[in-house]
Amino acid sequence: MTATPFPVGEIVATRRPHRKDAARNYDALLAAAREAFAEHGSDASLEDVARRAGVGIGTLYRNFPTRRDLFESVYADEVNTLCRAAVELAGGEPWEALTAWLDRFAGYMVTKRAVREALNNESDIFTACRDSMYAAGGPLLERAQRAGVARTDMDFGDLLRMVAGIMATAFDDDAQRDRVLAIALDGVRTAR
Repeated sequence: MTATPFPVGEIVATRRPHRKDAARNYDALLAAAREAFAEHGSDASLEDVARRAGVGIGTLYRNFPTRRDLFESVYADEVNTLCRAAVELAGGEPWEALTAWLDRFAGYMVTKRAVREALNNESDIFTACRDSMYAAGGPLLERAQRAGVARTDMDFGDLLRMVAGIMATAFDDDAQRDRVLAIALDGVRTAR
């Protein structure tokens, strides 16, 4: 897999300011928003996001004029990170590369549910993110299937739905979540 430019990567690049100080503030706001959304869901206070980022509310609104702009930017940035991870993992052993990427996807699902729920599934951002995720992760499954280590009677959409369904479940702790995901992925792996 090459460093294919995914549609979401272009969105992220065009939204991020070019001046160093503005880019630092932008990145700090995204990180703070991720934390706030993970803790408080889509109702997280924008004032709390600005405070966590160490900037004023005016700086938040200069970067993200609406709450939706902030949700979209956080979502796009997270998906862009998943796409970069797929490229980085593509050279590894097929099964290990696939499961490492799915582990990152699972972590993303656990903390990003609120952001995703706040977006319209028909929005341009959502479409670009979905297309990018499929373009990045799909080849990992295909490679594992060609290597004979993953079932061939499923497609990437099936796999993502399975993992997303597992991550939508409440678990007692992270260890239980990881154990259930590992059990499910054992069902994807072909017999050795």
